[in-house]
Amino acid sequence: MWKNVGYYNGEIGPLEEMKVPMNDRALYFGDGIYEATCVANRIPFALDDHLDRMYNSLRLLEIPFTMERDQVKAELQKVIDAAEDSPVHFLYWQISRGVCPRSHPFPGKDVEPTLMAYVKPHKMKDLNVPYDLISMEDIRFKLCNIKTLNLIPSVLANQRAVERGCQEAVLHRGSRVTECAHSNISILKDGVLRTAPTDELILPGITRKHLLALAKEHGIPVSETPFTMVELMNCDEAIVSSSSALCIRVASIDGIPVGGKDTERIKLLQNAYVEKFKRDTQPK
Repeated sequence: MWKNVGYYNGEIGPLEEMKVPMNDRALYFGDGIYEATCVANRIPFALDDHLDRMYNSLRLLEIPFTMERDQVKAELQKVIDAAEDSPVHFLYWQISRGVCPRSHPFPGKDVEPTLMAYVKPHKMKDLNVPYDLISMEDIRFKLCNIKTLNLIPSVLANQRAVERGCQEAVLHRGSRVTECAHSNISILKDGVLRTAPTDELILPGITRKHLLALAKEHGIPVSETPFTMVELMNCDEAIVSSSSALCIRVASIDGIPVGGKDTERIKLLQNAYVEKFKRDTQPK
């Protein structure tokens, strides 16, 4: 077993020693997709949801990945099982269009997609510690519904947040809020949980999906409609959701306090999400 485990097309070893071919199209074009989730008790959380999104991203990018779902699960489980014990692991995997000499057009049918993965120890975010955000214009392309490897605009946005002592950057196109650099964002207003629709401007987050389901289970109405920066700044609570963060309250945006007006509902959602994570990662 290793602390950090790497995987590339069936080969497993210490992550620090694994190599990727220089002709992998992920290196030249970011020509691939990725997924990530947390693992407890060596059980990846919401794996089927992530695989659903993975296959949809592959379809939208026309990547001819033929490995069946059960085999993907088995390969990922090999990586998880090769890792040293940890209360929580982080599982990442990506699929590129394949290895071939650099050329913009798709390679021929003889080039097969590649599967890369890794597992490492992980600590989930403390839900009792709220986030401070900055706001930035969303300059990404209009394929945000596909979980591609092309993340430079998000990297730059998150760096600007870090430089200002914040945890995330909330993005907007004009007045419309889309999502954060690497999270989804929702608001609570007048007892309703509101979040942007899953169009081409946001990633259909798995954590977002479960958050909406948990809200409905606990009698909180849900509205998947766009909201503006003005509405965000005047919400009762703002919520950042991601695989590691689950459901975190926002304390400020651009140094201005926001939320803090519906602590009962946000605590209800946080507790419900933690319980779901524990329940779904318990050995059968």
